[in-house]
Amino acid sequence: MPRDPESINLAPVEKPLPFRQEAYRWNQGSYSRQRRFIDIWSFVLRLLKARWLYGKAWSYGGTITPEAQAARRRRLAVWIRETLLDLGPTFIKVGQLFSTRADIFPAEFVEELSKLQDRVPAFSYEQARDIIESDLGKPIHTLYRTFDPIPLAAASLGQVHRAQLHNGDEVVVKVQRPGLRSLFTIDLSILKGIAHYFQNHPSWGKGRDWLGIYDECCRILWEEIDYLNEGRNADTFRRNFRGEDWVNVPRVFWRLTSSRVVTLEYMPGIKISHYDALEAAGLDRKRLARLGAQAYLHQLLDNGFFHADPHPGNIAVSLDGSLIFYDFGMMGQVQPLTRQRLMNTFIGVAQRNAGQVMDSLVELGALSQVEDMSPVRRSIQYILDNFMDKPFEEQSINAISDDLYAVAYDQPFRFPATFTFVMRAFSTLEGVGKGLDPEFNFMEAAKPFAAQLMTNGNPTDGANSLLGELSRQAAQVSTSALGLPRRIEDTLDKLERGDIRVRVRSIETDRALRRISGVTMANNYAILVGAFTLSATVLMLSEFVWLALLPGILAAGTGIAFLRSVLKVNRADRLP
Repeated sequence: MPRDPESINLAPVEKPLPFRQEAYRWNQGSYSRQRRFIDIWSFVLRLLKARWLYGKAWSYGGTITPEAQAARRRRLAVWIRETLLDLGPTFIKVGQLFSTRADIFPAEFVEELSKLQDRVPAFSYEQARDIIESDLGKPIHTLYRTFDPIPLAAASLGQVHRAQLHNGDEVVVKVQRPGLRSLFTIDLSILKGIAHYFQNHPSWGKGRDWLGIYDECCRILWEEIDYLNEGRNADTFRRNFRGEDWVNVPRVFWRLTSSRVVTLEYMPGIKISHYDALEAAGLDRKRLARLGAQAYLHQLLDNGFFHADPHPGNIAVSLDGSLIFYDFGMMGQVQPLTRQRLMNTFIGVAQRNAGQVMDSLVELGALSQVEDMSPVRRSIQYILDNFMDKPFEEQSINAISDDLYAVAYDQPFRFPATFTFVMRAFSTLEGVGKGLDPEFNFMEAAKPFAAQLMTNGNPTDGANSLLGELSRQAAQVSTSALGLPRRIEDTLDKLERGDIRVRVRSIETDRALRRISGVTMANNYAILVGAFTLSATVLMLSEFVWLALLPGILAAGTGIAFLRSVLKVNRADRLP
C-alpha cells in the first residue's frame, strides 16, 4: 500500500548549480551579431579543420587505423557537445535535435549529443518579474498571492518558478529567458549561411538536403519558444487522455499565459527514473513500465498527436500510480494520410516485401528517388531479413533503430523529424522501461497495438483473416493493373531520353579480358627483367661492379613481379 505523502520524496527538484558567467557569454539580454558571427564561424571552421585532418595519415603519426579514427571521432564528439553548450540556447536545441539524426551523423556524434544536458545559469528574479508584468500587464503581486523568487529549475529556453494564486491554487510559472527571440533571430540567420555552404559543398552537399534540415530546425525551435503554442499542446494532450484515469496532465491557466509566460497547475510526482522512491511509495514498477509504453502507443496510433521529448525528466508518477506528463513545447503529429502510408510500410515489413517498403518510404518522404534504386532495395531487404529472424516480441527498439540508421547512413534516406522523434521516444521509453523492470520489452508491450494495426481493428478469426487477405491481394493486383499502362509509358519515355542503361555481362568475355590483362603485364615484366639483367651484365664486364648492383636489384624485384603475374594468369583461368 502507498505510504503517507509526508514520508515520500515528491518530485525531487535539482537546484541550479553555480555557474561562471564568463563561460556563458550568451547569457545576457542583448546580443552582438558580429560577436555571434565570430563565435559560430570559429566553431564551424575548427570543425572543418578537424574533418580535413581526419583523412590525413600524417596527422595519426603515419598510419591510419580504424581504432585511431574511432578514438578521434569520440574526442571530436565530446568537443562538439561542450562547444554547443558554450554557444547557448540555439545550439543546445540544435544539438538535441541532431541527436536524433543518426541517418546524417556518425554514431559517436549522435551518442554524445544525446548527453547534451540542458543545464544553464538561471536568470535573475527581477528579469523574470519584468517579463511577467510586461506580458500580463499587471504587477506580479496582483497576479499571484505568492511567487517564489528562486526557480525550481533553469533550462536554456526558460526557467520555472512555483507560485500560488489568490484562490489558493498551487501553480508553476514558466518564464522565457530574456532576449531569447533576438538571439534566435541572429543565430538562425548565421546558420542559414552555414547551411548554404554545406549544401553547395561538392562532397557534403551531394545527397543531403541541408536547407531542408535547416528549415525543419527553424520551425521546431520557433514553435518551442511560443508558450501559447505549448499551452494549446497541453490542452490537446489533456483532452486526448480525458477518458484515462491513469494519465494526468497539468491544466493551463490561460488568463496568466502569454507567448513568454505560461502558468500551469502544480502537479508534483515522483520522477519515473527515481526507482528507490517508487519502491518506497509501494508502486508496482512493472505496471509503470507497461503504462509508459501503453501511453505512448495510445498517443501515436490512436490520436496521432504525441510527446516528442518523453525523457525521464518529463514523466513523473503520482502516489496513486498514475503517470504525469510535463513540458509540451515539442510535440509531434502524424496526419491520417501519413498513418495510412505507415500502414503500407508495416504490411511490407510483415511480408518482407522490400519493393513495397521502398515505395511507401518514397511516398512518406523518408526516401529520395534516385536513378538506380537497386542498392536501396537490397539494403531494405537486408534490414527485413535480419529484423524478421526473431519473433516480434523479442525485438529491441534500440537494435532495430541502430541497424536502420547504420544502413541508411550511406543511402538516400531522408527521415522526417516526426520519424526521428518517434524512434528517439521509443528508444527512451524502452530504456526507462528496462530501468523499471529489467524484463521489460517494448516490442512485447506493442504487440497488441501492432496486431490491431495490421488487422485495422477487424476480428482475427480464420474466415475473416482469409477474406481480408484475399480482398487485400485483389486490391493490390487491381492497383498494379491500373498503374501498368502509366509505368510502361514512363519506361518508354526513359528509353527515349536515354535514362535507362542496359548492362550485359558475359562470363567468357570477362575471363578472356582478365587473361589478356594478366599476360600483357607478364610480358611487360619479362621485358624489364631482360633489360635490367642486360644492363647489369654490361656494367660488370666494364668493371663497374658497384653500379651493376642497382640494375641487378631491379632485375630481381621485377622477376618476382613477373612470377606473381604468371600465377595470377593461372588463377584467372580457373575462375568461373
